[in-house]
Amino acid sequence: MPKVKKDEKGNATSIHPNYAKVRVMCACGNNFDTRSTHKGDIHVEICSACHPFFTGKQRLVDTAGRVERFRRKYAKADSQTAATAAK
Repeated sequence: MPKVKKDEKGNATSIHPNYAKVRVMCACGNNFDTRSTHKGDIHVEICSACHPFFTGKQRLVDTAGRVERFRRKYAKADSQTAATAAK
């Protein structure tokens, strides 16, 4: 079995990834620093500053008008059902 180089703490130096400081940037504008093996900045859509679980507020995150499209689709279906029931 080959010998593995170890540092002063006893960790094998050749098998551990580089663990460096990175900046996490949210779509809401919140930024914070953390440490990660990821290279470069991390971009997220929802963080703890804007997530409904942490803020207590419900907010719809509309990606490319999907929520509005859903509402229009089912508004038509509801009006057709009501018109059929009225006859």
